[in-house]
Amino acid sequence: MTLSTTVRQQVLVLYLDTSALDSLVKGWARYDGTGRTRPTTGDSDEPPYRTGVEALLDGWRLFQAAQLIPPHPGAEHETSFLKHEFFFERLVETAAEPG
Repeated sequence: MTLSTTVRQQVLVLYLDTSALDSLVKGWARYDGTGRTRPTTGDSDEPPYRTGVEALLDGWRLFQAAQLIPPHPGAEHETSFLKHEFFFERLVETAAEPG
C-alpha cells in the first residue's frame, strides 16, 4: 500500500507595531489547515515570532500586508483596530485520507 500526500495551508496573521516587517509583534492569530493543531485566540502569552522578518526566516511566505492609511485628522490618538496586519502562509504536506 502506497501512502499519498496532499498539501494543506497554514496561515499566520501577525499584527506589528508599525508597517515595517522588522517591528515587534503586538498580536497574532494562527490557523492550521492540516488539522494537526487547533490554535485558539489567547492560547499563548508569547507571540510565535518577535517580528515579521523572523517568520520569513522560518519559512513562512508573506502574501498580504495591510495598506497604509493615515489616521483621520483629529483621530490620531483614538483606540481602534490593529492596523499593521500581515498574512503569512506555509504549505505543509500531509498524508491523504484513504478512499
